[in-house]
Amino acid sequence: MSERLRVLVTGATGFVGRALTPVLVEAGHEVRAMTRHPETYDGPGDPVAGDVFDRESLDAPLDGVDVAYYLVHSLDAPDFEERDAEAARTFADAAKAAGVRQIVYLGGLGDEDEELSPHLRSRREVEGLLAGTGVPVTVLRAAIVVGHGGISWELTRQLVKNLPAMVVPKWVSTPTQPIALDDVVRYLAGVAGNDAAFGRVFEIGGPDRLTYLEMLKVAARLNSGRSVPILRVPVLTPRLSSYWLALVTDVNVMTGRNLIDSMGTPVVVTDRSIEELVPGEPMSYEEAVRLALEERRSDEDQG
Repeated sequence: MSERLRVLVTGATGFVGRALTPVLVEAGHEVRAMTRHPETYDGPGDPVAGDVFDRESLDAPLDGVDVAYYLVHSLDAPDFEERDAEAARTFADAAKAAGVRQIVYLGGLGDEDEELSPHLRSRREVEGLLAGTGVPVTVLRAAIVVGHGGISWELTRQLVKNLPAMVVPKWVSTPTQPIALDDVVRYLAGVAGNDAAFGRVFEIGGPDRLTYLEMLKVAARLNSGRSVPILRVPVLTPRLSSYWLALVTDVNVMTGRNLIDSMGTPVVVTDRSIEELVPGEPMSYEEAVRLALEERRSDEDQG
């Protein structure tokens, strides 16, 4: 490592933050793990109290920080677009005041020419708001992140585990490019402090372009060794789909609806320039699914 950085990870107790923080610590960086409840934090790094909706609470966590990872969102709230915009403005203002050199944000794939869902539209708005005060922002845009504990992956896993057959809407034919959590973390860590990444947007994804239907079939085979009969229906609205998901998974109805809203938009990688800055071969979807299932079994055994 050429430079030891002082790093802040917001959302340190979340799906991506929990995986990223130990990698940054292992790389030799001084890491602050920001959470609203530092007294309960049991991961690596130094726990610090902070809330992206409370401007004053951000001064101490951001003091002297070189790189700030912004890994928070409000998908489980009905007014998530307004909340995420407010939080991004607040954080960008605090980062500017603290002299932060770089903000790293994990956004969502999706062609600007497509009619983006509220979820993806919000992700793009946050990108702009984080950069609004002049702090250089590095954006990594991803589709579904496959890893134990991720909401999108949990939807997939629980559907193929709990249902003998599935009735699915037309969005199952939408192309996507899933990526393993380990690869997301590798890219996130790889751009830290890299001047060549400042002010740039990168697309990240695994090597496989799949439809959601193909993803479900692979997950079913690897999870149970059996196929799940799937019947497509022409009309199944996001609202109905979210209630259906709530019946067979433990994912929050509002979160499910917001995610499903995005599944009609193709989310594939069209630019692989990230590989020039962070070289390495991303793992396949099958490899990512096997790893996620193994980690879940390991957690269950330890529990």
